[in-house]
Amino acid sequence: MRDATRGYTVWAGLGVAGMLLAACVDPDERRPGLWLSGEEASQPADWSFSDAHREIALEVAAPHLLAHSVTIWCASVDGALYIGARDPDEKRWPGWVEANPRVRLGIEGTLYEAELVRLTDPEAIEVVQEAYRTKYDLPPRRAQDAPPMRYWRVAPRS
Repeated sequence: MRDATRGYTVWAGLGVAGMLLAACVDPDERRPGLWLSGEEASQPADWSFSDAHREIALEVAAPHLLAHSVTIWCASVDGALYIGARDPDEKRWPGWVEANPRVRLGIEGTLYEAELVRLTDPEAIEVVQEAYRTKYDLPPRRAQDAPPMRYWRVAPRS
């Protein structure tokens, strides 16, 4: 009888874990998710439509064989899409992007395969920061008062 109870407990635990896993696919606000759900689409030539969305979803490849997804802010500049990470050294996903820049973006249930290209040019970064300030109505900050940021341009997968 004891073995039957143990077997039931294992299967019940696996069932609960499976339901939790299925319920936690897409990220939500501050809760990360796993694989994004939605309909695949080809990457648009002009990403300016993304400015109508406060947050988008980003799915990155994590080293533990599960996808990892988060919600992030984004901004477009001249039709190109940019994403950023505040305090990037305190989060795991920016490092995972550095190791594998192939990502998926989710916007209103549509998925786009992309590759992230890190911005390093200070002038390009300033243009993106201005787009963020405009979109999110952020106050200007002195460089020494601003939190650490890392930005990427969304590009087609190579």
